[in-house]
Amino acid sequence: MEIFDLAPVKFGSGKMLILDQTLLPGREVYIEMKTKEDVWEAIKKLRVRGAPAIGVAAAYGMYVAAGNFSAEAEQDLAVFGAELREAAAYLESARPTAVNLAWAVKRMVKAFDAAAPDTAESARQTLFDEAEKIRREDEAACYAMGEYGLSLLKPGMGILTHCNAGTIATAKYGTCLAPIYLGQAQGYGFHVFADETRPLLQGARLTAWELHRSGVDVTLICDNMASIVMRNGWIDAVVVGCDRMAANGDGANKIGTSGVAILAKEYGIPFYMFVPTSTIDLDTQTGDDIPIEFRDGDEIGTMWYERPMAPAGVKTYNPSFDVTPAEYITAVITEKGIVRPPYKENLAALKTEERNVNGK
Repeated sequence: MEIFDLAPVKFGSGKMLILDQTLLPGREVYIEMKTKEDVWEAIKKLRVRGAPAIGVAAAYGMYVAAGNFSAEAEQDLAVFGAELREAAAYLESARPTAVNLAWAVKRMVKAFDAAAPDTAESARQTLFDEAEKIRREDEAACYAMGEYGLSLLKPGMGILTHCNAGTIATAKYGTCLAPIYLGQAQGYGFHVFADETRPLLQGARLTAWELHRSGVDVTLICDNMASIVMRNGWIDAVVVGCDRMAANGDGANKIGTSGVAILAKEYGIPFYMFVPTSTIDLDTQTGDDIPIEFRDGDEIGTMWYERPMAPAGVKTYNPSFDVTPAEYITAVITEKGIVRPPYKENLAALKTEERNVNGK
């Protein structure tokens, strides 16, 4: 089965569709997004997830929102702009940690301002074109990360991954799974171990499903089994994604990632974090400054069970992300190249080069 026939966000025939990832792996269902409220709910409830895919969804969501602006906005572009900014703030509030969400909606507003459209219709076209551009750029970035990542790997390697940074977390190909897919096409024969990734089970429901669906040799393990598979000598590299990287190289990813990084260092295994440049936030100085999303405790004790598996009324602690300190990250793989320590200087240089190339 070709994995790349999947897309977390589709737009065609005037309709925005998202793959409802809460229904996977049991059912592949696309649902239509008709309002900004639909898009907000889809992001908040993890129907669409993964930092790059959230950015793409938010970008198209801004276009969808513009199709529902007031009659006054149709006649007055100043009102249109004000309502666009309201939609941006609303969508940005859906989830706090992934920087791509805020980045995408701000970019959409900036595109509107730069275009200075003279009609609501041309304004909407500007928004649609920018959303398409964001999607295409992410697809190209993921492919490039796949090529750079593959240069660090060898045929037959055992690879551990945590959470889901695959094609359904991006426009296409994935971030840390991109080299696995490119290697699969070239006969590398990787042996992938996927942590289940509690409490939302993205590794079990999504990563294992993606990889198995595309013919990759994948073994699902519980999160607390990472140490033993490393000790057994089955892991040659760890690859993970990232939802926000601070200026010093600290990276926020799904809860449990930092523990995997600490284990990898203990066992002498390289730990690679795949980070699109849009996910590098130089305004956030260290990982301590990254806002961490907290979710309902029901995800721990009741969500996946026929009957509650924790005593009624027990306190819960359910952060969605943790931060891996830069010292545990062997290299950062971006679409612009591979970045190694010292991260503060090298990430800043990379972003400066990107701004110079793009004229921003």
